[in-house]
Amino acid sequence: MGGKNPHTRVWTYDGGVPGPELRYRQGARLDISFQNDLPDPTTVHWHGLRLPNAMDGVPGLTQPPVMPGGTFNYAFDLPDAGTYWYHPHVKSAEQIARGLYGPLIIEEADPPKVDRDVTWVIDDWRLNDDAQIAEPFGQMHDLSHNGRLGNVATLNGRDSESFPVRAGERIRLRIINAANARIFRLRFDQHKPSVIALDGHPVRPHQPPGGRIILAPGQRADVIIDMDLAPGAVVDVIDDYFERAPFTYLKLVYAKDQPLRNSPLAASTQLIVNPLPALDLANAARHKLVISGGAMGSMAGATFKGEKTAIRDLVRHHGKAWALNGVAAHTMVMDPLFRFQKGRSQVVAIQNDTAWPHPMHLHGHAFKILERNGKPDPIQPWTDTVLLDPEEITIIAFVADNPGKWLFHCHILEHHQAGMACVVEVV
Repeated sequence: MGGKNPHTRVWTYDGGVPGPELRYRQGARLDISFQNDLPDPTTVHWHGLRLPNAMDGVPGLTQPPVMPGGTFNYAFDLPDAGTYWYHPHVKSAEQIARGLYGPLIIEEADPPKVDRDVTWVIDDWRLNDDAQIAEPFGQMHDLSHNGRLGNVATLNGRDSESFPVRAGERIRLRIINAANARIFRLRFDQHKPSVIALDGHPVRPHQPPGGRIILAPGQRADVIIDMDLAPGAVVDVIDDYFERAPFTYLKLVYAKDQPLRNSPLAASTQLIVNPLPALDLANAARHKLVISGGAMGSMAGATFKGEKTAIRDLVRHHGKAWALNGVAAHTMVMDPLFRFQKGRSQVVAIQNDTAWPHPMHLHGHAFKILERNGKPDPIQPWTDTVLLDPEEITIIAFVADNPGKWLFHCHILEHHQAGMACVVEVV
């Protein structure tokens, strides 16, 4: 990571942050030989993809960790178009914070007409005064509160200061939140972004509430923006998720050239849906997942390694502060919290009984968000990560059609590290 500031020492895929943008056509086959030149074990998790269990990159659960100097071959078909990403699943809170992530773009056979198709990987970094990554990782305040928030925001690994545009052009932005914990809420001043996909899957094109794109860690959004201001204009993209501390994420800087066109393209922005299995809600199995713990929470204790453990001992002796259905995760190799019948629709009510937001991510499947706090979701998108606000109840549904043991966890990486994870099994 560079720019005009001192360079920051990072860990990379193929020498860059983010790692190389991998682009494939829908239906193609990914076949990559991965070599680990790090001093630590690692893996590659292909976030959001419906893929064979053995390719999911979860150490111990789906594959052995790739040891220093070791290799692993990832090979699988790509049935779904959309915006995805890849990152490690060993010591994720540290390895991702050091720069290990990259975009994976699966192109539609018939994409919408745009002038530019641009990927934004957004992130924040916790840096010292010398611009080096602050250590240690896994501080208890981060584990038990809202995760490792950074003090420097970046776009594609560099200081996010400006983004050049041209009057009259239509841009497809593929925005990926690779941060450990920061939830971004981006407001494009004087523009009207239209969301066409969430977590890779098409949605009815719509302007988000208040014009703000909200992305928690792990989430993605495909956004169409018509650059309809005059040449030479400069406008802000504001992050105001923390309303008491908004900041200018970057500036859209219009070239002084003549407009590319004088009126927006009339072409449709509706995407063709991916080949997801159809839900059968009338015959679905129903489950409940309760999130508990954290600072300002009421959790008195949880089951840890099969034993009832008081919250004080969980925090002091084990570095755990969260639980799912009363169980604090100790590794990524655990008895399944749920077993799903292969081919049957599943409905899961997720209840956030904590004072903090949680983006819950399910591996190997896409799910539909049906309800929030008893009201139908207005978009009902297919996603792989759902953000729950404090005290919120969200109902999701999916077809358990992908056999194997899968991780289901909070993508605020410090929350995952501190116990907010479980294994589900499709049999």
